[in-house]
Amino acid sequence: MSILKKPLIDVIFASEKRKGVLLLLQNGPRQMEDILKSLDTTRQSLLPQIRILEEHYLISHFDDSYGLTKIGKLVAERIPPLVETSETLDIDIDYWGTSDLNFIPSHLADTISMLKRCSILTPKLSDSYNENFQFHDASKISHSVYVMTEFLFPNYMELFNDLVSNDVNIHFIISSSLYNKLKSHGNSELNQIIQHKRANFYTYVGKVGFLSFGLNDYYIIMRLLRTDSKSNVSFIWCNSSNALEWGKALFEYYLKDSTPITGL
Repeated sequence: MSILKKPLIDVIFASEKRKGVLLLLQNGPRQMEDILKSLDTTRQSLLPQIRILEEHYLISHFDDSYGLTKIGKLVAERIPPLVETSETLDIDIDYWGTSDLNFIPSHLADTISMLKRCSILTPKLSDSYNENFQFHDASKISHSVYVMTEFLFPNYMELFNDLVSNDVNIHFIISSSLYNKLKSHGNSELNQIIQHKRANFYTYVGKVGFLSFGLNDYYIIMRLLRTDSKSNVSFIWCNSSNALEWGKALFEYYLKDSTPITGL
């Protein structure tokens, strides 16, 4: 009589002990005593889970030593990225679930776990349309600032002048709609900033898909749109080195299809 097999996804994720064994054996076979000590469990508790893994051809054993099969290796190496992605989204699944994430290219969607130490912050309503002072203060002492946006804050000239006076390299992508609006109104002061030796301004003609993105030497800040296209008061705030690396790659993705602006 054949044993009724569980779907592999259930075998792996329906038990923390089974998942733990697979991850533990990634570095090679282990003695049972080592496995029990590492997972802080008892032989009596673990053996039924070991048996299930063996019945599904994920692990095999010789004497009291256990190791991954070929199938087990294929499965185990895919567990960490999935777990890390889940941990990233679990920070605030309501925020992520209601945000339009189509702006993220596939190669960066695959590495979104690099944002797992980020926070979802909600400012006071009175501050929701103002710049983030912590981000701007950090920008003034950064080597470079990278921004892509659909809008400008009311005091944008003051913010640009702060960066220029502190010798910060400015890399700024604006949407085509914002570019056309600025061009139609004209602004000699902004034109001087655009032509500054440390300033690099661009326009992106495609759909941006988010409100704004900012990156300096210390932080990332992202303001996303909701799936219903409405703006979201909350924003993503990151300061880990992995997040900064991910943010730089996102900016470069849009930069390659952007056109330099030399003046308005």
